[in-house]
Amino acid sequence: MGKATRAAYGETLIELAREGLDVVAIDADLSGSTTTAKFGAEYPDRFFNAGIAEANMTGVAAGLAKEGKIAFTGSFAVFGTGRAWEQIRNTVCANNLDVKIAPTHAGVTVGPDGGSHQALEDITIMRVLPNMRVIVPADHASAKAAIRLAAQTSGPFYIRLGRMDAVDVYEEGFELELGRAYVLREGSDVTIAACGIEVDQALKAAELLETEGVQAEVIDVVSVKPLDVETILASVRKTGRIVTCEEHSVLGGMGSAISEVLSEIYPVPTRRIGIVDTFGQSGDPHDLIEHYRLDSASIAAAARELLT
Repeated sequence: MGKATRAAYGETLIELAREGLDVVAIDADLSGSTTTAKFGAEYPDRFFNAGIAEANMTGVAAGLAKEGKIAFTGSFAVFGTGRAWEQIRNTVCANNLDVKIAPTHAGVTVGPDGGSHQALEDITIMRVLPNMRVIVPADHASAKAAIRLAAQTSGPFYIRLGRMDAVDVYEEGFELELGRAYVLREGSDVTIAACGIEVDQALKAAELLETEGVQAEVIDVVSVKPLDVETILASVRKTGRIVTCEEHSVLGGMGSAISEVLSEIYPVPTRRIGIVDTFGQSGDPHDLIEHYRLDSASIAAAARELLT
């Protein structure tokens, strides 16, 4: 097991600052959890605590961006996107400002904090915004790469970070390309497209299917917006079917983004793995993954359905 994607946040901001990038961090009284406190300890003049006021935090970030700073915001994902959505829409995105929304604790793997703190709608409300790019890293290395990419690319970004330790998928030093999906395992029978912690579950599902003679192609759709339509189309033209997997609502998330494209260009039988129109609940993260059928066995079962 590797480190949580949130662990990449503070340490990468420190690296970027040491390299000369004019990054600043604004948090909403959760800098210990988001790990931006590490950045604040080393660069106190670049760190701002807005208190429990996410809308204000976003406005401060926008102002700093207008002055030429590369502004990153923190908080938990449910608050950093939900409470501040109007400011992200009208101040950040409408003006195409250099603000990077990078909250942590997304998805049901927040665990015992319960449904009020488990963001399951954040990809939906971020990807609908003009000028916003949406990145969902699978592990610590890709989270570091996402933060670097956002800092080096002008305009708004949403980077979805998690609380639970994530299995390493990529090697440290991995470089992320905006708008690219990564084929992690080639196959000919079914495509499994995943993002975030579901990438590891998808790879495990492919191993289960291989014991049954089924060759699953696994794609990490780390860039939800812009979407790598070419890679996804190339895969489904080969396999003829697709399962999408995300630790997020099936309404409006990565699976919806893929389904929208395929319905217009190349319709194929599809199953979407995710949270089905409900809120999360308190529990152990691993138990919640199984309860909401986000586990590898459930992904493999969905693939079998498409093959019958």
